[in-house]
Amino acid sequence: MLHIRNIDELKSDWNGLLELLSTRFDADLDLQGVVYLIGVQELGHGPRSFSKDEKQDLMHIATCRLLSRFGFYELIGSDDEGWPHWQLVQKIPPMSLGEQDYLLKQSAIDYFREQGVF
Repeated sequence: MLHIRNIDELKSDWNGLLELLSTRFDADLDLQGVVYLIGVQELGHGPRSFSKDEKQDLMHIATCRLLSRFGFYELIGSDDEGWPHWQLVQKIPPMSLGEQDYLLKQSAIDYFREQGVF
């Protein structure tokens, strides 16, 4: 279930998540790094090397997964190689970069909580 956070709660939860994931993966992560990790998790093929195009696809998968929590995307299935495909079901309203980051961070926190990681 989506938990709507105020800005102070979001900052605290986000910093806690970054600290946990950065320690777990021995890397300094930011929003893009967290989105990439979600894409790898959603693909479900485990850790491996990905091409530049595959990395972009992973970021897209994760973004769709995160925005699906707000009703913007729905999973329509996977292709023969197991890559999930999403469909836009509700037009995303115009947002500032800060608003986009807020939505993605909020959803990422809830995602990792549901996964039992955070």
